[in-house]
Amino acid sequence: MIIATKISEVRAQVAAWKKEGLTVGLVPTMGYLHEGHASLVDKAVEMCDRVVTSVFVNPTQFAPGEDLETYPRDFEHDCTLLKAHGCHLVFHPEVSEMYAQDAATYVEILSEMPKQLCGQTRPIHFRGVCTVVSKLFNIVIPDKAFFGQKDAQQLAIIRRMVQDMSYGIEIVGCPIVREDDGLAKSSRNTYLNSEERQAALVLSKSIFLGQQMVKDGERDADKITAAMRTMIEGEPLARIDYVSAVDGVTMMPIHRIEGSVLVAIAVYIGKTRLIDNFIVEE
Repeated sequence: MIIATKISEVRAQVAAWKKEGLTVGLVPTMGYLHEGHASLVDKAVEMCDRVVTSVFVNPTQFAPGEDLETYPRDFEHDCTLLKAHGCHLVFHPEVSEMYAQDAATYVEILSEMPKQLCGQTRPIHFRGVCTVVSKLFNIVIPDKAFFGQKDAQQLAIIRRMVQDMSYGIEIVGCPIVREDDGLAKSSRNTYLNSEERQAALVLSKSIFLGQQMVKDGERDADKITAAMRTMIEGEPLARIDYVSAVDGVTMMPIHRIEGSVLVAIAVYIGKTRLIDNFIVEE
């Protein structure tokens, strides 16, 4: 497995692979990898001849006061996991390699889409995401790129960016990977103490409740989100950021379950903000 820290190294290696007629998959990550990330690499290995994984904590998607400095990092562990899952190249740049000191260009979706859900309380987040993913696309020029469904709004926004910017890249969404007790895998789960870790199960329990209501025939999205909200409010350590049902493509609020629908939640457990969701396709 190649470890590259320079853009020029990545471009040279990918060019050599493409000269051989090989397809290239990209898995963008911020590191501190877990089984959820591993599932993306597995899917990329399955669908592509060569796989590039980026490990880069992107500063432009963090607002002042967010957890940029404390975001968990363990590059040695990341490399062990990536090698075990068949990754061919790890791109691990310094911030100065990705952003010049006087960098002044961003990629941003100017519709209401990034203002919904996580964008309500993290207004610059998706501008940073689109900018760094766009840069990674320009550096790697992959045939396919792989993203987790846990970050469903991010996935929808990247799909829209790829469409609007005419990137010839297939975006592959991969299912949420959960712990044995249901909690969605997240690098931020490491912030939780034992009491908070137990309390965090209210997220997945509320997701499973919403899914069951849909399965039982409920189509009133407001009733579903109200029931989920009531369940979460029953956990003393939980503080709701949002519990919302939105159109699965545009991210705009909806009131009935029809077509493609995303039911998404963001909840603080203590100081840690966690997200989860489920999708309905009808």
